[in-house]
Amino acid sequence: MKPAQIETFFATLQAANPQPVTELEYTSVFELLAAVLLSAQATDVGVNKATHRLFPVAHTPQQILNLGLEGLESYIKTIGLYRSKAKHLMETCRILVDRHGGQVPRTREALEALPGVGRKTANVVLNVAFGEPTMAVDTHIFRVGNRTGLAPGKTPLAVEQQLLRRIPPRYLVDAHHWLILHGRYVCQARKPLCHQCAVSACCDFRPKTTA
Repeated sequence: MKPAQIETFFATLQAANPQPVTELEYTSVFELLAAVLLSAQATDVGVNKATHRLFPVAHTPQQILNLGLEGLESYIKTIGLYRSKAKHLMETCRILVDRHGGQVPRTREALEALPGVGRKTANVVLNVAFGEPTMAVDTHIFRVGNRTGLAPGKTPLAVEQQLLRRIPPRYLVDAHHWLILHGRYVCQARKPLCHQCAVSACCDFRPKTTA
């Protein structure tokens, strides 16, 4: 994908969705962190169902700790890998209370030091909560980056670095959302919906699918 095509690609996505947001539901930075931690190998819809039960009861690190491990598990057991995620979230809450005054830190290093928080989760929090131009490369963004020719790479980190290098700065803060939504609903894994795609003319994927 050439620079002029990249510009058109993101201008088109921006025009269709000027203020994109995550589909995870949250009301605080901590709730966002918890939801993203729980979302690994799970759908946003499934996480939202669980957090709709959890957050009214416990929406701060201390309140999560007060639930105890079994109590927390009872709220999130509908999510895949809930036992390991509960342990990670409990330990993360303990560190937030002990080392950060119950607040979510704003640096990548501090975020990635939290149990269950890798580079992708840290990037989501930095981008969504703090407005930093980061790129959390999940399976959708990895697929879109490679399939379209926007940011080819063999690893998520390689795709992330390509995206940060190639996307015009004015689009960077929102690009993460546009690419996830595009991969989730249009440039789907099994068969991309090229015939419904507003940016298909910019894309290197061949042959285009038809209805």
